[in-house]
Amino acid sequence: MPTELEDLVEFLHHGNTQIRQIACENLVGFSTAQPSLFKGQKLQPVRDLKLLALDYTPIAKNALTILINLSSDEEILELVASDDKFLEILLRKLMNVKEPNADEFAMLLANLVKSDHLKKLHTMKREAPAAVSTSENAIDQLMDCFVKGAEGGLNKHANFDYLSYLFADLSQSEQGRAYFTTRQEYDGVVPITKLTVFTEHKSDIRRKGVASTIKNVAFDVASHPMLFGEDEANLLPYLLLPIAGPEEFPDDEMMSMLPDLQLLPPDKKRESDNTIITTHLETLLLLTTTREGREKIRAAQVYPFVRECHLHVEDEEVREACDRLVQVIMRDEEGEGEQTDAELAKAQKEIEEAPPAQPAQDEDEKVVELF
Repeated sequence: MPTELEDLVEFLHHGNTQIRQIACENLVGFSTAQPSLFKGQKLQPVRDLKLLALDYTPIAKNALTILINLSSDEEILELVASDDKFLEILLRKLMNVKEPNADEFAMLLANLVKSDHLKKLHTMKREAPAAVSTSENAIDQLMDCFVKGAEGGLNKHANFDYLSYLFADLSQSEQGRAYFTTRQEYDGVVPITKLTVFTEHKSDIRRKGVASTIKNVAFDVASHPMLFGEDEANLLPYLLLPIAGPEEFPDDEMMSMLPDLQLLPPDKKRESDNTIITTHLETLLLLTTTREGREKIRAAQVYPFVRECHLHVEDEEVREACDRLVQVIMRDEEGEGEQTDAELAKAQKEIEEAPPAQPAQDEDEKVVELF
Protein backbone atom coordinates (compact mmCIF):
# COMPACT_ATOMS: atom_id res chain seq x y z
CA MET A 1 0.00 0.00 0.00
CA PRO A 2 1.48 3.40 -1.01
CA THR A 3 2.72 5.63 1.81
CA GLU A 4 1.56 9.23 2.23
CA LEU A 5 4.81 10.45 0.68
CA GLU A 6 4.39 8.17 -2.32
CA ASP A 7 0.87 9.52 -2.72
CA LEU A 8 2.29 13.03 -2.58
CA VAL A 9 4.75 12.21 -5.39
CA GLU A 10 1.78 11.01 -7.44
CA PHE A 11 0.29 14.50 -7.20
CA LEU A 12 3.21 15.96 -9.23
CA HIS A 13 1.20 15.27 -12.39
CA HIS A 14 -2.21 16.18 -10.97
CA GLY A 15 -4.44 18.26 -13.23
CA ASN A 16 -5.11 20.86 -10.54
CA THR A 17 -2.47 23.62 -10.36
CA GLN A 18 -2.87 24.19 -6.61
CA ILE A 19 -2.41 20.49 -5.86
CA ARG A 20 0.74 20.35 -8.01
CA GLN A 21 2.08 23.41 -6.19
CA ILE A 22 1.40 21.93 -2.73
CA ALA A 23 3.04 18.66 -3.77
CA CYS A 24 6.16 20.44 -5.02
CA GLU A 25 6.44 22.63 -1.94
CA ASN A 26 6.23 19.67 0.41
CA LEU A 27 8.62 17.47 -1.55
CA VAL A 28 11.58 19.88 -1.77
CA GLY A 29 13.10 18.70 1.52
CA PHE A 30 12.80 15.05 0.55
CA SER A 31 14.87 15.61 -2.61
CA THR A 32 17.96 15.62 -0.38
CA ALA A 33 16.74 13.51 2.54
CA GLN A 34 15.06 10.74 0.57
CA PRO A 35 15.94 10.92 -3.16
CA SER A 36 14.83 7.32 -3.75
CA LEU A 37 11.28 8.59 -3.34
CA PHE A 38 11.51 10.04 -6.86
CA LYS A 39 12.88 6.91 -8.54
CA GLY A 40 9.73 4.82 -8.60
CA GLN A 41 7.76 3.83 -11.69
CA LYS A 42 10.90 3.92 -13.83
CA LEU A 43 11.69 7.50 -12.79
CA GLN A 44 8.24 8.84 -13.69
CA PRO A 45 8.42 11.50 -10.92
CA VAL A 46 11.57 12.90 -12.53
CA ARG A 47 9.76 13.11 -15.88
CA ASP A 48 6.95 14.94 -14.11
CA LEU A 49 9.42 17.36 -12.57
CA LYS A 50 10.89 18.19 -15.99
CA LEU A 51 7.42 19.26 -17.10
CA LEU A 52 6.78 21.16 -13.87
CA ALA A 53 10.00 23.12 -14.42
CA LEU A 54 8.07 24.83 -17.23
CA ASP A 55 4.94 25.35 -15.13
CA TYR A 56 3.60 28.37 -13.24
CA THR A 57 6.56 30.25 -11.68
CA PRO A 58 6.28 29.12 -8.01
CA ILE A 59 5.75 25.50 -9.09
CA ALA A 60 8.65 25.72 -11.55
CA LYS A 61 11.01 27.09 -8.89
CA ASN A 62 10.31 24.21 -6.52
CA ALA A 63 10.48 21.65 -9.34
CA LEU A 64 13.87 23.02 -10.42
CA THR A 65 15.13 22.96 -6.85
CA ILE A 66 14.16 19.30 -6.58
CA LEU A 67 15.84 18.47 -9.91
CA ILE A 68 18.99 20.32 -8.86
CA ASN A 69 19.19 18.25 -5.70
CA LEU A 70 18.33 14.97 -7.43
CA SER A 71 20.95 15.45 -10.15
CA SER A 72 23.57 14.12 -7.73
CA ASP A 73 22.08 10.69 -8.45
CA GLU A 74 23.79 9.20 -11.51
CA GLU A 75 20.66 7.50 -12.86
CA ILE A 76 18.59 10.67 -12.60
CA LEU A 77 21.45 12.76 -13.99
CA GLU A 78 21.63 10.58 -17.09
CA LEU A 79 17.88 10.69 -17.63
CA VAL A 80 17.73 14.47 -17.52
CA ALA A 81 21.03 15.19 -19.31
CA SER A 82 20.24 12.87 -22.23
CA ASP A 83 16.99 14.70 -23.05
CA ASP A 84 17.98 16.99 -25.94
CA LYS A 85 14.54 18.62 -26.07
CA PHE A 86 14.70 19.48 -22.38
CA LEU A 87 18.24 20.85 -22.82
CA GLU A 88 17.06 23.25 -25.51
CA ILE A 89 14.16 24.39 -23.32
CA LEU A 90 16.56 24.82 -20.40
CA LEU A 91 18.88 27.01 -22.50
CA ARG A 92 15.96 29.05 -23.80
CA LYS A 93 14.64 29.64 -20.30
CA LEU A 94 18.07 30.45 -18.89
CA MET A 95 18.68 33.10 -21.56
CA ASN A 96 15.23 34.66 -21.38
CA VAL A 97 16.01 38.04 -19.79
CA LYS A 98 12.60 38.10 -18.10
CA GLU A 99 12.73 34.55 -16.69
CA PRO A 100 12.31 34.71 -12.88
CA ASN A 101 13.92 31.29 -12.38
CA ALA A 102 16.95 31.87 -14.63
CA ASP A 103 19.44 31.20 -11.83
CA GLU A 104 17.78 27.90 -11.01
CA PHE A 105 18.06 26.89 -14.67
CA ALA A 106 21.74 27.90 -14.55
CA MET A 107 22.32 25.79 -11.43
CA LEU A 108 20.64 22.79 -13.00
CA LEU A 109 22.73 23.12 -16.15
CA ALA A 110 25.89 23.42 -14.05
CA ASN A 111 25.02 20.06 -12.50
CA LEU A 112 23.97 18.39 -15.75
CA VAL A 113 27.31 19.21 -17.39
CA LYS A 114 28.87 16.51 -15.20
CA SER A 115 27.30 14.05 -17.65
CA ASP A 116 29.13 13.19 -20.87
CA HIS A 117 25.91 13.97 -22.73
CA LEU A 118 26.57 17.66 -22.17
CA LYS A 119 29.82 17.56 -24.16
CA LYS A 120 27.52 18.55 -27.00
CA LEU A 121 27.58 22.10 -25.62
CA HIS A 122 30.99 22.52 -27.31
CA THR A 123 29.50 22.10 -30.78
CA MET A 124 25.80 22.80 -30.23
CA LYS A 125 24.31 25.51 -32.42
CA ARG A 126 21.03 27.31 -31.81
CA GLU A 127 19.36 30.58 -32.72
CA ALA A 128 21.19 33.51 -31.16
CA PRO A 129 19.19 35.11 -28.31
CA ALA A 130 19.28 38.74 -29.44
CA ALA A 131 19.43 40.25 -25.97
CA VAL A 132 22.31 38.00 -24.91
CA SER A 133 24.65 37.12 -27.80
CA THR A 134 25.16 37.40 -31.53
CA SER A 135 26.72 33.92 -31.74
CA GLU A 136 24.87 30.78 -32.78
CA ASN A 137 27.17 28.63 -30.63
CA ALA A 138 25.57 27.59 -27.34
CA ILE A 139 28.86 27.84 -25.45
CA ASP A 140 29.38 31.44 -26.64
CA GLN A 141 25.85 32.30 -25.58
CA LEU A 142 26.45 30.90 -22.11
CA MET A 143 29.70 32.85 -21.83
CA ASP A 144 28.00 36.09 -22.86
CA CYS A 145 25.16 35.38 -20.45
CA PHE A 146 27.67 34.93 -17.63
CA VAL A 147 29.63 38.10 -18.46
CA LYS A 148 26.76 40.43 -19.30
CA GLY A 149 24.43 38.99 -16.68
CA ALA A 150 26.63 39.58 -13.65
CA GLU A 151 24.78 41.33 -10.82
CA GLY A 152 21.51 41.52 -12.73
CA GLY A 153 23.00 43.07 -15.86
CA LEU A 154 20.73 41.04 -18.17
CA ASN A 155 17.96 39.79 -15.94
CA LYS A 156 16.99 41.55 -12.71
CA HIS A 157 16.08 38.17 -11.22
CA ALA A 158 19.45 36.49 -11.91
CA ASN A 159 23.23 36.82 -11.60
CA PHE A 160 24.27 33.62 -13.46
CA ASP A 161 27.15 33.01 -11.02
CA TYR A 162 26.73 29.23 -11.18
CA LEU A 163 27.67 29.20 -14.84
CA SER A 164 31.25 29.56 -13.59
CA TYR A 165 30.95 26.01 -12.26
CA LEU A 166 29.80 24.89 -15.69
CA PHE A 167 32.91 26.46 -17.25
CA ALA A 168 35.12 24.78 -14.64
CA ASP A 169 33.73 21.39 -15.64
CA LEU A 170 33.97 22.06 -19.38
CA SER A 171 37.59 23.22 -19.06
CA GLN A 172 38.65 19.84 -17.70
CA SER A 173 38.75 18.42 -21.23
CA GLU A 174 41.17 19.19 -24.04
CA GLN A 175 38.25 20.35 -26.16
CA GLY A 176 37.12 22.68 -23.40
CA ARG A 177 40.57 24.17 -22.88
CA ALA A 178 40.83 24.73 -26.63
CA TYR A 179 37.64 26.80 -26.52
CA PHE A 180 38.82 29.02 -23.69
CA THR A 181 42.16 29.73 -25.40
CA THR A 182 40.92 30.28 -28.98
CA ARG A 183 39.86 33.65 -30.34
CA GLN A 184 36.20 33.45 -31.31
CA GLU A 185 35.10 34.65 -34.72
CA TYR A 186 31.87 36.33 -33.64
CA ASP A 187 33.51 38.88 -31.34
CA GLY A 188 37.28 38.47 -31.87
CA VAL A 189 37.89 37.76 -28.17
CA VAL A 190 39.67 34.87 -26.43
CA PRO A 191 37.08 33.54 -23.91
CA ILE A 192 39.48 33.15 -20.99
CA THR A 193 40.05 36.92 -21.05
CA LYS A 194 36.34 37.40 -20.34
CA LEU A 195 36.68 35.46 -17.09
CA THR A 196 39.87 36.90 -15.60
CA VAL A 197 38.17 40.16 -14.60
CA PHE A 198 36.06 38.21 -12.10
CA THR A 199 38.92 36.92 -9.91
CA GLU A 200 38.08 39.66 -7.39
CA HIS A 201 34.30 39.70 -7.84
CA LYS A 202 32.15 39.96 -4.72
CA SER A 203 30.46 36.59 -5.37
CA ASP A 204 32.48 33.73 -3.88
CA ILE A 205 30.66 31.30 -6.21
CA ARG A 206 31.78 33.27 -9.26
CA ARG A 207 35.33 33.59 -7.95
CA LYS A 208 35.59 29.87 -7.20
CA GLY A 209 34.34 28.77 -10.60
CA VAL A 210 36.50 31.27 -12.46
CA ALA A 211 39.62 30.33 -10.45
CA SER A 212 39.09 26.63 -11.23
CA THR A 213 38.50 27.36 -14.91
CA ILE A 214 41.69 29.41 -15.17
CA LYS A 215 43.66 26.64 -13.46
CA ASN A 216 42.32 24.03 -15.88
CA VAL A 217 43.21 26.24 -18.86
CA ALA A 218 46.76 26.54 -17.50
CA PHE A 219 47.14 22.77 -17.97
CA ASP A 220 47.58 23.55 -21.67
CA VAL A 221 51.28 24.39 -21.84
CA ALA A 222 51.01 25.55 -25.46
CA SER A 223 48.72 28.39 -24.34
CA HIS A 224 51.15 29.75 -21.73
CA PRO A 225 52.68 32.46 -23.98
CA MET A 226 49.15 33.77 -24.62
CA LEU A 227 48.27 33.59 -20.93
CA PHE A 228 51.39 35.60 -20.03
CA GLY A 229 51.10 38.09 -22.92
CA GLU A 230 50.42 41.65 -21.75
CA ASP A 231 48.46 42.31 -24.95
CA GLU A 232 46.60 39.01 -24.64
CA ALA A 233 45.31 37.33 -21.46
CA ASN A 234 47.83 39.12 -19.20
CA LEU A 235 46.97 36.58 -16.53
CA LEU A 236 49.51 37.33 -13.81
CA PRO A 237 47.87 40.46 -12.31
CA TYR A 238 44.55 38.62 -12.04
CA LEU A 239 46.21 35.76 -10.14
CA LEU A 240 48.37 37.93 -7.90
CA LEU A 241 45.86 40.61 -6.86
CA PRO A 242 43.65 38.14 -4.95
CA ILE A 243 46.75 36.74 -3.23
CA ALA A 244 48.04 40.20 -2.28
CA GLY A 245 47.22 41.76 1.07
CA PRO A 246 47.93 45.19 2.60
CA GLU A 247 51.63 44.46 3.19
CA GLU A 248 54.23 47.01 2.12
CA PHE A 249 57.30 45.95 0.13
CA PRO A 250 60.86 47.30 -0.05
CA ASP A 251 61.43 49.69 -2.95
CA ASP A 252 63.78 47.29 -4.73
CA GLU A 253 61.03 44.65 -4.84
CA MET A 254 58.15 46.99 -5.58
CA MET A 255 59.81 48.74 -8.51
CA SER A 256 60.16 45.42 -10.35
CA MET A 257 56.56 44.41 -9.80
CA LEU A 258 53.85 44.56 -12.42
CA PRO A 259 52.31 48.08 -12.65
CA ASP A 260 48.93 46.85 -11.40
CA LEU A 261 50.56 45.51 -8.25
CA GLN A 262 52.65 48.50 -7.25
CA LEU A 263 51.49 50.83 -4.48
CA LEU A 264 48.46 48.82 -3.45
CA PRO A 265 46.28 50.70 -0.94
CA PRO A 266 46.75 50.04 2.80
CA ASP A 267 43.20 48.69 3.00
CA LYS A 268 43.84 46.05 0.30
CA LYS A 269 42.18 42.82 1.36
CA ARG A 270 43.48 39.37 0.51
CA GLU A 271 41.06 36.79 -0.90
CA SER A 272 38.95 35.57 2.02
CA ASP A 273 38.46 32.01 0.72
CA ASN A 274 41.60 29.96 1.27
CA THR A 275 40.55 27.35 -1.30
CA ILE A 276 40.57 30.06 -3.96
CA ILE A 277 44.02 31.26 -2.87
CA THR A 278 45.26 27.67 -3.14
CA THR A 279 43.80 27.37 -6.64
CA HIS A 280 45.56 30.55 -7.80
CA LEU A 281 48.86 29.35 -6.32
CA GLU A 282 48.46 26.04 -8.14
CA THR A 283 47.79 27.92 -11.38
CA LEU A 284 51.00 29.89 -10.88
CA LEU A 285 52.84 26.60 -10.35
CA LEU A 286 51.44 25.26 -13.63
CA LEU A 287 52.76 28.39 -15.36
CA THR A 288 56.31 27.48 -14.24
CA THR A 289 56.33 24.31 -16.34
CA THR A 290 58.75 25.79 -18.89
CA ARG A 291 61.91 27.77 -18.27
CA GLU A 292 60.37 30.73 -20.09
CA GLY A 293 57.44 30.62 -17.72
CA ARG A 294 59.67 30.49 -14.66
CA GLU A 295 61.65 33.46 -15.89
CA LYS A 296 58.48 35.47 -16.42
CA ILE A 297 57.25 34.55 -12.95
CA ARG A 298 60.56 35.68 -11.44
CA ALA A 299 60.71 38.87 -13.48
CA ALA A 300 57.22 39.82 -12.28
CA GLN A 301 58.38 39.56 -8.65
CA VAL A 302 55.84 36.88 -7.78
CA TYR A 303 57.96 35.63 -4.88
CA PRO A 304 57.31 38.56 -2.48
CA PHE A 305 53.55 38.05 -2.79
CA VAL A 306 53.87 34.33 -2.16
CA ARG A 307 56.17 35.01 0.79
CA GLU A 308 53.69 37.38 2.41
CA CYS A 309 50.80 35.05 1.68
CA HIS A 310 52.68 32.24 3.45
CA LEU A 311 53.31 34.49 6.44
CA HIS A 312 49.81 35.86 6.85
CA VAL A 313 47.46 33.02 5.87
CA GLU A 314 47.17 30.37 8.54
CA ASP A 315 46.02 27.51 6.37
CA GLU A 316 47.96 24.32 5.76
CA GLU A 317 46.94 23.87 2.11
CA VAL A 318 47.77 27.50 1.28
CA ARG A 319 51.16 27.24 2.94
CA GLU A 320 51.96 23.95 1.20
CA ALA A 321 51.03 25.51 -2.15
CA CYS A 322 53.26 28.48 -1.34
CA ASP A 323 56.14 26.14 -0.46
CA ARG A 324 55.82 24.19 -3.71
CA LEU A 325 55.79 27.36 -5.79
CA VAL A 326 58.74 28.92 -3.95
CA GLN A 327 60.83 25.77 -4.40
CA VAL A 328 60.40 26.10 -8.16
CA ILE A 329 60.86 29.84 -8.66
CA MET A 330 63.76 30.23 -6.24
CA ARG A 331 65.86 27.28 -7.38
CA ASP A 332 69.05 27.87 -9.33
CA GLU A 333 68.60 27.56 -13.09
CA GLU A 334 72.35 27.73 -13.78
CA GLY A 335 73.52 24.98 -16.10
CA GLU A 336 70.00 23.83 -16.83
CA GLY A 337 70.05 25.16 -20.37
CA GLU A 338 67.03 25.29 -22.61
CA GLN A 339 64.62 22.43 -22.21
CA THR A 340 64.63 19.91 -25.02
CA ASP A 341 61.47 18.93 -26.84
CA ALA A 342 61.52 15.62 -24.95
CA GLU A 343 61.71 17.43 -21.60
CA LEU A 344 58.85 19.72 -22.55
CA ALA A 345 56.77 16.74 -23.65
CA LYS A 346 57.46 15.02 -20.34
CA ALA A 347 56.50 18.15 -18.38
CA GLN A 348 53.30 18.54 -20.35
CA LYS A 349 52.41 14.88 -19.75
CA GLU A 350 52.88 15.35 -16.00
CA ILE A 351 50.57 18.34 -16.06
CA GLU A 352 47.92 16.55 -18.11
CA GLU A 353 47.94 13.65 -15.66
CA ALA A 354 47.43 15.95 -12.68
CA PRO A 355 43.87 16.20 -11.33
CA PRO A 356 41.74 18.91 -12.96
CA ALA A 357 40.30 21.69 -10.87
CA GLN A 358 36.72 21.87 -9.72
CA PRO A 359 35.13 24.60 -7.62
CA ALA A 360 35.83 23.90 -3.95
CA GLN A 361 33.02 21.99 -2.27
CA ASP A 362 32.39 20.00 0.85
CA GLU A 363 33.44 16.37 0.51
CA ASP A 364 29.85 15.16 0.45
CA GLU A 365 28.58 17.86 -1.89
CA LYS A 366 29.52 16.99 -5.43
CA VAL A 367 26.81 19.10 -7.02
CA VAL A 368 24.86 22.21 -6.16
CA GLU A 369 22.14 21.46 -3.67
CA LEU A 370 19.30 23.72 -2.65
CA PHE A 371 17.15 23.56 0.43
